[in-house]
Amino acid sequence: MTSLRVNFTIPEDVAFMLKAHVRKRRRSAFVAAAIRDRLYQLEQERLRETLIEGYLARRGEDVSIGAEWETASLEDWT
Repeated sequence: MTSLRVNFTIPEDVAFMLKAHVRKRRRSAFVAAAIRDRLYQLEQERLRETLIEGYLARRGEDVSIGAEWETASLEDWT
């Protein structure tokens, strides 16, 4: 995988914690993994919101189809 050097600013306390817990040669990998994890989480949240919107938009259609099938499935039982 190709790497790209980037420069960004983080809060001082975060930088100190990073230095305290992650060895110098592993910091780039640590930050990349943290960003990747957060982006995956954001993607999952966005997908969930999209699914909820879709379910809500089709709710009325689902109810009417369910009512049709309920009537059809009970016809021979009465």
